[in-house]
Amino acid sequence: VQLQAYGGGLVQAGGHLRLSCATSGFIFDEYDVGWFRQAPGKKRDLIARISWNGGSTYYRDSVKGRFTISRDNAKNTVYLQMNSLKPEDTAVYYCATQGSHFYSIEERYYDYWGQGTQVTVSS
Repeated sequence: VQLQAYGGGLVQAGGHLRLSCATSGFIFDEYDVGWFRQAPGKKRDLIARISWNGGSTYYRDSVKGRFTISRDNAKNTVYLQMNSLKPEDTAVYYCATQGSHFYSIEERYYDYWGQGTQVTVSS
């Protein structure tokens, strides 16, 4: 099983980035996928989540209206479009999977994890 998150970088406040999470080694459309982030000194939090077929999404309040999660099951990939970025969005971003039969926003219930990609937003 592999998840590779990429697309992070350095961007000015107000800018945008698109993260991708490419996966392999498992039946992708049997899993919901979440994007987490962890800022220095803080715990890792779920910020967006998408169901196996894309029919249901969840967003943390702090990113609602700015971030959009989507997936392409034909490409085994999940995306996170991040617009209107703020310095407080600076963090390492991770993607992780959760079996579609289960729903949780808690980190401990996610099975497979990518390695993380750094997003830095300058003011």
